[in-house]
Formats: sequence, C-alpha cells, structure tokens
Amino acid sequence: MPALVRLYIRNVILGFGLSAIFVGALLWLDIAGLWHLISTSPQGWIAALMLFVFNGIVFAGVQFAIAIMRMGSDERPGGGRRAPAPAVLETVPVPASRR
Repeated sequence: MPALVRLYIRNVILGFGLSAIFVGALLWLDIAGLWHLISTSPQGWIAALMLFVFNGIVFAGVQFAIAIMRMGSDERPGGGRRAPAPAVLETVPVPASRR
C-alpha cells in the first residue's frame, strides 16, 4: 500500500477516534441538553450517529490537512529577505479649504 494511503487511513482513524471522544464528552456533559434529547427520543440514536459521523469527517479532514502541511521541508530558500528600501522623508504641501 502506498505511504500516502497509509497516512490518510491513519489520520481518518485518528479523526474518528477524536470524534468519538468529542461526541462522548458532549453527551456526558449534557451540553445544550443533548443527552436528554437523544435519550428520550425514539430516533435519538440517529442524531448521535449523525453527530459522530459528521464530526468524524471534519476531524479526519483536519488531521489529514495538518499531517500534509507538516510534511514540508524545514529548509528555507536562500532568497526572499531583501533589505528594506531606505525611507525618503520629504514635506508635501497639502491645500486646506475652509467650508
């Protein structure tokens, strides 16, 4: 299996693990009464599943993006830092009108 695919699968698993922790914390702390809503509704399991899946997609995407961005080299290119141009200070007359 290519290294990039393994990296993606690993980050998706990590993202969904973080989603499980996050949704568990939301329900355990009863944020906005979510535990009450989910536990008293017959379709509450669908809401919990949707919370888990959609947060998993977001967390997996963020994890993969962080992993990809960290793959860049630490070497800085030689150029790019020019000395600033010397400032030339001169007076400029500004006409003022009375209203």
